[in-house]
Formats: sequence, structure tokens, C-alpha cells
Amino acid sequence: MPELPDITVYQEALDRFVVGHVIQRVIVRSPFVVRTFEPMIDACEGLNVLAVDRLGKRLVLELEDDLFVVVHLMIAGRFHWKKAQTLPSRKVDLAAFQFEQGTLLLTEASQKKRASIHVVQGRDGLTKHTRDGLDVLTCDRSDFSARLRSKNRTLKRALTDPSMFDGIGNAYSDEILHAARLSPVQLTSRLSDQEVQSLFDAVRNTLVKWIELLRGEVGKKFPGKVTAFHPKMAVHGRFGEPCPDCGSKVQRIVYSTREFNYCAKCQTGGKVLRDRSLSRLLKDDWPTSLE
Repeated sequence: MPELPDITVYQEALDRFVVGHVIQRVIVRSPFVVRTFEPMIDACEGLNVLAVDRLGKRLVLELEDDLFVVVHLMIAGRFHWKKAQTLPSRKVDLAAFQFEQGTLLLTEASQKKRASIHVVQGRDGLTKHTRDGLDVLTCDRSDFSARLRSKNRTLKRALTDPSMFDGIGNAYSDEILHAARLSPVQLTSRLSDQEVQSLFDAVRNTLVKWIELLRGEVGKKFPGKVTAFHPKMAVHGRFGEPCPDCGSKVQRIVYSTREFNYCAKCQTGGKVLRDRSLSRLLKDDWPTSLE
């Protein structure tokens, strides 16, 4: 799922490519993607794009006539910039917003169609799309600490809960926790003040680092490949590979259709956390340490 750094780069690209331009035509290939019926999505046609905003992991096109288009990419949704008059014709194509200078194409490379478009009349209608997560790039340490300790959860769950923190998902939470040298299963209620400070610094530094890195990769182009897996990441998606800081093999925990990664030596004092599926299978043979 595109997270804060990816969404920020998308927002900046959309600002360059579509703000100040009129949506000439909207073509919906997969009707399920549009989750609202009043106003109709074709009400966007003929309107100028005034601004592009972000609501957590959602992108919002602000149009004339106090109309807003809210797009949630979910896990596999992506934006692409194509030549003018491009039609959504492939299985992965969901919808196209045609402009005079090009076409904004929305795709989703997954059988589970989760991406969504909502058309909202008036700014007040945007409130139901906000999750009230704390903006980690603008908050201060005291607000961060209060929000972190407001619920007793594992750090992994706390960071990825959109009602607690804004825009952090599975990928960047792995990177943040590795940078902070904290276990993903440590409970928020058991954090020392020093550990909270380390986490606060790691959140800010990691997200800013990746925003700048992705900006540099994209330049003035439209983002072409938005993915949760980057070769420059320390642990996310690097199971079995050496940790860049200590050389130990990166570990993982698999749950449902996801997994998260960590370095046992850097984050858990050498303890290998139990994987829900494999530990049940191996029982007493499940290793409890790197040794």
C-alpha cells in the first residue's frame, strides 16, 4: 500500500500535472470503484482542478463548484500518467481522467478490488474520510508520546493504526522500528521516555529520508513504479538477507497475507520472535535465538 512518502510524491506530481487544468472526461471501466452516486462522477467533467490534498493515505482532487474527488489506492491501486485520450482498456484499469495534455489512469493489479473513488460535495463531506491520525511530521514530542500511550498495543500495531498515526503502513513501520532499535511486539505501555524519544526521532527521520529519496528518483516525471519494496530499505522485504547495520539475517513474522520484518540482533536482543504459522508447525523445534 502506498504510504506517506509515496502519497506525498504522488501529491506533488499531481500538483504539477493536473492542477490548473480541466477534466474533459471521466471514463469508469470498473463501476465498483466509484462508491458514491450523488454527485455522479461525471459531474467532474468540465471542472478545473484547483488543488491536490492528502487525507492520510487518500488523495483528494479539489475541483471547482466545491466538488472533491477522494481516491484511496489501498494495497494495489496506482496512478499512471498517459498520453491524451488514453482509454482504460486493460483488466487492471479502473478509471481514467482525461485532460487536454494527458490522461490520469487509475489501475489496480489485484483480484481483490479495494481501491475506491468517492465524489463529495462540499468540504464538510471530507470529514468521514479522515481517520484522525496524528500528523507525525508536524506534531511535537509530547503529542506523539500522548498518542502512542493512549492505547496499550504493540508498536507495530500502534504505528500502522490510521486512527493513531497518519500515513504509516507495513513497510515504513518496519524501517522506523529498525532505526529506533525497538521490537515490533514491544507494548506501548512499557516504553521508557528514552525509547519514546528514539521512536519519535526515527519516525520523523525515516519518513523525511524516504520522501527526499523518492523525490530524487522521480524528479519532474510522474511516479512510474510505486512499490513497498525498495533495495535501499534496511529490513522490509529483505527476509534472509543481511541487516545493513550488523550483518545478521533479517527475520520475519507472517500473519494473514502480510509479513513484517525485523533484525533480531538490532531490535530484540537476539531473540527470534515466534511466527504464528511456522511456530505452530515446528513447536519445540522453533528457534528462540539467532544462535
